[in-house]
Amino acid sequence: MGDLAIRTANREDIPQLLNLMYQYIVDFYKRPKPTEESLKGLIQHLLDNPASGIQFVAEQDGKLLGFATLYFSFSTLQVKKMAILNDLFVIPEARGQKLGEKLFQTCLSYIRENDFAYMTWETAKDNLVAQSLYNKMGGQLSEWLVYEIS
Repeated sequence: MGDLAIRTANREDIPQLLNLMYQYIVDFYKRPKPTEESLKGLIQHLLDNPASGIQFVAEQDGKLLGFATLYFSFSTLQVKKMAILNDLFVIPEARGQKLGEKLFQTCLSYIRENDFAYMTWETAKDNLVAQSLYNKMGGQLSEWLVYEIS
């Protein structure tokens, strides 16, 4: 196997990234499958509007094995940009190779190099594997409660 690269996603990645994101949304989280047009539109939006966010991919031998998505917002309390790690996914057959750690570390390095206030994220209460990774990487449970409404 060749060297693993963690890098910013680009337009050539769209077909493979679509497949990864479908695995993440439909297979892992058991959510309805979005249309290809809408999912491709999201990827293209990030590529065309880097102020909105960024995606990183884990690639080996030309195959994408995982991805992470950061969306950007602002912290009024710190008067700086902040990042939301919205997605972190590694395909099942590539797990156990520390790809999740490498993707997470790439996101963390990005926000630190670009002087963001912080990076925040959430995970499912039953996703113990992710919680173990986040604890290992130095993450701490927030003092804030997360609410949502549809």
